[in-house]
Amino acid sequence: MSRWHARLRRVAWVFLAFLFLAALFSDRLTGVSYARQFRDFPAAHVSWRFPLGTDALGRDRLARLLVATRISLLLAPAAALFSTALAALVGGLAGYFGGFLDRLASRSIDLMLSLPWIFLLIAARAVLPLNVSPSTSLLITFALLGALGWAAPARVIRAGMRDVRNSDYVLQARACGCRGFRLLIRQLAPNLKPVLLAQFWTCIPLFVLSEANLGLLGLGVSDPLPSWGNLLRELETDLAFNPGIVACLALMLAVLGCFRLVLPSRSISD
Repeated sequence: MSRWHARLRRVAWVFLAFLFLAALFSDRLTGVSYARQFRDFPAAHVSWRFPLGTDALGRDRLARLLVATRISLLLAPAAALFSTALAALVGGLAGYFGGFLDRLASRSIDLMLSLPWIFLLIAARAVLPLNVSPSTSLLITFALLGALGWAAPARVIRAGMRDVRNSDYVLQARACGCRGFRLLIRQLAPNLKPVLLAQFWTCIPLFVLSEANLGLLGLGVSDPLPSWGNLLRELETDLAFNPGIVACLALMLAVLGCFRLVLPSRSISD
């Protein structure tokens, strides 16, 4: 890995750490709750009291932005972890045992990948109850992302498992009497760690962006709990220059860009 990639990786980690700490301690930074309404200051402009102004209900945009960032930085990796674990189960077992199980998993993966991801996500979310509490909608949204995002990682993991299954060290382990799930856990799984990590880091920005798409359509996290998606929905009624919305877009792109910087360096180093 070159020095340039190493420096970019350090900058990305520092930025993500700063962003995460700011989101984690948002109440102390802003001094107000994300749900508090300042009824005397609806749609207020940028000021010392409201650095990003307020929305139409008088809620501090900076406080809501930081809480939305906290939600994305905590739950998107959780959904990516669940999706990667599901992909490892399907792709790993299919690549290891082969035969009918491999063909069944291959057809299932092809079917999932043939469907447009965003339309599949919208259809699945629309089937589920929409009139639920904000915390329930939050769990449903990211659980759905994790449950439906396994196909692409499973294909990569399946191919990786098929490669290492016929490697020399696996043949030697079999000759020494290591078979079945013991061979899978002791020999194959550790050698698939770089593939699993790469798929995990790939899923995180995808899930952040997918949640924003759902929120824009009113199918994501419900109000008053803020998320990237429902914050960006203000663009539907306010197309003029809006510092709060511009900040949301800039920070979201910065988070996605930093994850993209982390991804290649992580996969190369591992």
